[in-house]
Amino acid sequence: MGVADSRPIGVGRIDYTNAWPLFHYVPDETDDYRVVRSVPSGLNRMLQQGELGVSAVSSFIYGLEPQRYMLLPGLSVGTAGPVRSILLFLKKPLKDVLRGKIALTDTSATSVNLLKMILSLRYDGNPEYTIMKPDLPSMLKDNDAALLIGDSAIRASWETHGLEVMDLGREWKEWTGLGMTYAVVAARREAVESSRSEVLRLHEDMLASRRRSTADPGPLIRRAVSSLGGTEAYWREYFTGLQYDFGPELREGLELYYRYAHDMGLLSGHAGLEFMDSQLSTGR
Repeated sequence: MGVADSRPIGVGRIDYTNAWPLFHYVPDETDDYRVVRSVPSGLNRMLQQGELGVSAVSSFIYGLEPQRYMLLPGLSVGTAGPVRSILLFLKKPLKDVLRGKIALTDTSATSVNLLKMILSLRYDGNPEYTIMKPDLPSMLKDNDAALLIGDSAIRASWETHGLEVMDLGREWKEWTGLGMTYAVVAARREAVESSRSEVLRLHEDMLASRRRSTADPGPLIRRAVSSLGGTEAYWREYFTGLQYDFGPELREGLELYYRYAHDMGLLSGHAGLEFMDSQLSTGR
């Protein structure tokens, strides 16, 4: 992809509530960039194919080809405990699911592989996996469990269905003692080289949005209640449980995730975290 200096760079926005703080106060279009909204799998593809210069993407996608990207520092979606929006719904006991059939959402890469790590390495499981659209009743029709992420997982968690629910953020924390980073903000290296000032402006705007949103989550909470339902108490707990600053615990957890992914043959190489030099950015 040749990122032209004469036009705004394309920026991918994950269209889930868990990523709202990174983008809530970022304009959809400026002279420097234009925002494109999609689910993680769609943004992953667009960034890989060069349709976007920068995007919030599943952490796993960065790990596939870290040589192609640079990470924007101080920006991520992670938890050091329950995530509440990456959930495995089980209609059988876990011991049966470990040798059973699991339907996986088709909207993410990080979460799917996180589940495989937990079930294989923590619980010595070897289930059969099927990729499906994120609809819980359809997913569970012929499967023993179903993985949902994002707003689909949140809505399903509110339903009275009698299913056991495994929170993958809680599982990871209990297993490793570390936080988990589900999404990062990655820039294609050629975008950084040819449109550095535009990428820096985007970085400043996203850092400002993160700081403002975490300092006062009230506007996001009210927006979530209005658009998705639920209570203000639920959404306050939800947003305050998430971490967006890509701090040391989240970085260490992601590096362990990449090591496990390599050990399991999910990644062909070892993925190190390489960040864009943002010393010229005034929004650090």
